[in-house]
Amino acid sequence: MTKILQGIRVIELGTMITAPLAGMMLADLGADVVKVERPDGGDPFRSFRGGLYSPHFVAFNRNKRSITLDLRTDDGKATLRRLLSGADVLLENFRQGVMDRLGFDAAEMRRSFPRLVWCSITGFGADGPYADRPAYDAVAGALSGLASIMVDPGAPQASGPTISDNVTGMYAAYGILGALYERERTGKGRRVEVNMLEAAISFIPDTFSNFTRLGIESGPLTRVASSQSYAFRCKDGALLAIHLSSPDKFWKKLTEVIERPELAEDERFSKRDARVRNYLDLQHELAAAFVRKDRVCWEERLQRADVPFAPVQTISEVMQDSQVKHLQTFYELSHPVEGAVNGINSPLYFDGSRCVDMRPPPTLGEHNEDPDFTAFEAMRA
Repeated sequence: MTKILQGIRVIELGTMITAPLAGMMLADLGADVVKVERPDGGDPFRSFRGGLYSPHFVAFNRNKRSITLDLRTDDGKATLRRLLSGADVLLENFRQGVMDRLGFDAAEMRRSFPRLVWCSITGFGADGPYADRPAYDAVAGALSGLASIMVDPGAPQASGPTISDNVTGMYAAYGILGALYERERTGKGRRVEVNMLEAAISFIPDTFSNFTRLGIESGPLTRVASSQSYAFRCKDGALLAIHLSSPDKFWKKLTEVIERPELAEDERFSKRDARVRNYLDLQHELAAAFVRKDRVCWEERLQRADVPFAPVQTISEVMQDSQVKHLQTFYELSHPVEGAVNGINSPLYFDGSRCVDMRPPPTLGEHNEDPDFTAFEAMRA
């Protein structure tokens, strides 16, 4: 971990992805993140694929400590108050109203913990017609319009990674950092609120700008046509991605690489706007060319011509990629109980380097008896 946030303590009441990802990002910057979990199984992500240390949990919870509290009990609530008295940040993604029912309403929190930065993550915001509805990644993705530019309406199928969840966690970390910076000047905490619906909308600003300025109702091919992005199958069955963007030089070089210079003069493709309008026709022409040779041949030619390209790699191929290995993107740790744990280093570099002093995700309640956990020691007194 880096030490940029050394001395900052975060109490995370987080489950699944949004709050745990935000907490992990703060922990990667050196914050002491204490994950408070239910005694009866903890974060539901723990048991997604057997046991209480699933790959889903591991992915979003490194560099944290775990303690167990039953917040349904008076003792659990009292302990949480003691923890908050020594904390800088409270991070939670309960459904709207849960904190109020637990006795931690906004007025009480401001009165009791005036320096605390309290970040609440919800599905749809604090109020409104959807405020009480449950929300997961696909729900926010559909409601925000994100799914409409990813799903083929002719053959609808959900696919791909969690986007709404992840971007919400990132926005939460961003808001927390801003509030902490302000507190250095004012001495006062903030209530930071972020919801999955608006975070997902904010993730695709160009889609809404295209609609409001040009009346373009985007679909799954709108962005790729505009950016001139393609994926092709080569002779050996391997996949190749190309992104021409706007510089005309890349388009002309590509026609030379595939030995189809006449395409550059074709009125359907001679200008960028025409290539955008006739995206599917051009895709068909290019696909017919790329299927004639193996991917390695095209990679060599495209690299010599300086055309933006990449092989479409599987997850296992990514981990063996020469540039990824050079960057040391992945790490392996050893947990005393769970054994080898693999993870992805933070992509942030400070002054040309990053600290790789990582701790594996904690087991449930691993730090209940940690003698270094000063807040827990104070609770016992």
